[in-house]
Amino acid sequence: MITNDAVVLGLLMLVLALIFYTASLPGKVWKRFYTLVPPLLLCYFIPGLLNSFGIINGSTSQLYPVVSKYFLPACLVLFTIGMDWRSLGKLGPKALTAMLVGTAGIMLGGPLALWIVGLISPATVAGEGPDAVWRGLATIAGSWIGGGANQTALREVFKPSDRLFSQMVAVDVLIAELWMAFLIYGAGIAARVDTWLGADSRQIEEVKHHLDVQNKANEQNPAVRDYIFLAAAGFGATGLAHALSEIITPFLKENYPALEKYSLTSSFFWVITIATFIGIVLSVTPVRKLEYAGASKLGSVFLYVLIATIGMQMDLGAVAGNPGLFAIGLLWICIHAFILIIVCRWLKIPFFFLAVGSQANVGGSASASVVAAAFHPSLATVGVLLAILGYAIGTYGGYLTALMMQWISEG
Repeated sequence: MITNDAVVLGLLMLVLALIFYTASLPGKVWKRFYTLVPPLLLCYFIPGLLNSFGIINGSTSQLYPVVSKYFLPACLVLFTIGMDWRSLGKLGPKALTAMLVGTAGIMLGGPLALWIVGLISPATVAGEGPDAVWRGLATIAGSWIGGGANQTALREVFKPSDRLFSQMVAVDVLIAELWMAFLIYGAGIAARVDTWLGADSRQIEEVKHHLDVQNKANEQNPAVRDYIFLAAAGFGATGLAHALSEIITPFLKENYPALEKYSLTSSFFWVITIATFIGIVLSVTPVRKLEYAGASKLGSVFLYVLIATIGMQMDLGAVAGNPGLFAIGLLWICIHAFILIIVCRWLKIPFFFLAVGSQANVGGSASASVVAAAFHPSLATVGVLLAILGYAIGTYGGYLTALMMQWISEG
């Protein structure tokens, strides 16, 4: 067993590099492999295998506490700092409507799925304390509204057991990838789906041209000072968030102890909330131009390191411990899809906005851009823009969803 965290970190980075290298290879074998097994899944499960077979020990390693304390808030700042409100506005109300309806579908779908499965199989949703199923589902809510960073934030707020969280990561990734495959298939028959929806897709062509012009005009090669500015923005906001949290948390614990039931006395909740808010504020200042220097790309690096450290705590033997959780996940995504399809048909929203708005919730910026690019490569930016909005609201929406699930479980 490897116990030196420096060695473990090096091993994890080599694993990530190997995954990204093989995923970029042009060979048909690798393309077919990664069509069936998404790279994100491997970023979780290879470190999980290393832990499950005793090569590393995730429970004693200090990598995750360090990464979650410093990299996670910085990651959220770097993602939200690039929020381009003007470009989002030019997408029109239909794009934002699809995105927000998708969010509402996740927020309503989780509690409904928990309630329905609880009626059929009470044992599936049983559990107390850290093993309470709603605590684990809260992390999926964060992931499916925002992304991996929001998922980790809610894990730190609601603190499900490691065993339960391992099961939830499996539900999250497998159901989300199944849904993404369905959306990519839909991209190939988008014209027929738009006819059924009664939608006019001409606006998408205008958006495509606008984004092409904007990206070419602002593209730049980052200099060393740009990386310093990015680090200052990410870690400076993280430091400020921690400082303010140390003021807010003791005050609430002393004066409003009843708020502990809603996790509002959790210091990490305030760190994440404040860091995300700082990122949103910076996005309406000239600091937003750091996005063209690679803010979201650096945020993605932090995120994948975070995912690897989460994976190294997984016990893959625990994943099969409660297969009924997959029923909750499948029902949850079906409710999300049903609500989204009904509203999009009612408002005649093109399938492109439905697909990208949904994936911006469920999958985050990487997979949302993949789904958008399945329609046309220049539209990948639309997926990123909507996913950034998801990162901005993911922790808040996931938190409210968790409270509803807690009420259903304990009511």
